[in-house]
Amino acid sequence: MGLIPIPPGQLAAVVTYLEMRERPLPAPLPSSPLRLERWRVPRPERYRALFRRVGAPWLWFSRLAMDDATLEAIIGDAAVELFAMTERGVEVGMLELDLRVAGDCELAYVGLVPELAGKGHGRWLLAKALALAWRPGITRVHVHTCSLDHPAALPAYRRAGFGVTGRAVETFPDPREVGLLEPGDAPQVAALAAPPAKRR
Repeated sequence: MGLIPIPPGQLAAVVTYLEMRERPLPAPLPSSPLRLERWRVPRPERYRALFRRVGAPWLWFSRLAMDDATLEAIIGDAAVELFAMTERGVEVGMLELDLRVAGDCELAYVGLVPELAGKGHGRWLLAKALALAWRPGITRVHVHTCSLDHPAALPAYRRAGFGVTGRAVETFPDPREVGLLEPGDAPQVAALAAPPAKRR
């Protein structure tokens, strides 16, 4: 119990795990001028570009740390489905469904570019995600979010019918410090720079 110091150059986040075991009752799909377009094995650089645009404000970094072969093994898997959310042909969001575990569908990534936040598009995207996730053979849909994500993320999942199943604290090197993201990304998250290396 109590406070746990975080070393310089590191960040910490509270991760919340959520799931639903039954398909929610049908509800009218919110309207949106946006569209979901299926990506069939995109090039790693194209995937990373959208991942960065959507996730940099919330310090998404895991896919940016992967080499091409590791990333391609995931996004090229037939059981991983990728979608780009588009507005007049411009990619403004992403959805990634991971069906690699039998009976499960993980909403691996769900997000919009910051310019679209707070306009109701996220509700539409989550409704589309659930419509796609619940299919024959699926008995559990799950997702996780963390305290560094958009503050509306956790309440949105709860409203959609997800229940909390667990929490954990994750610590990791600040992706801005290690060059995966720009120093100015996510200014709402204070950086604690690692001390300079001592001269010998």
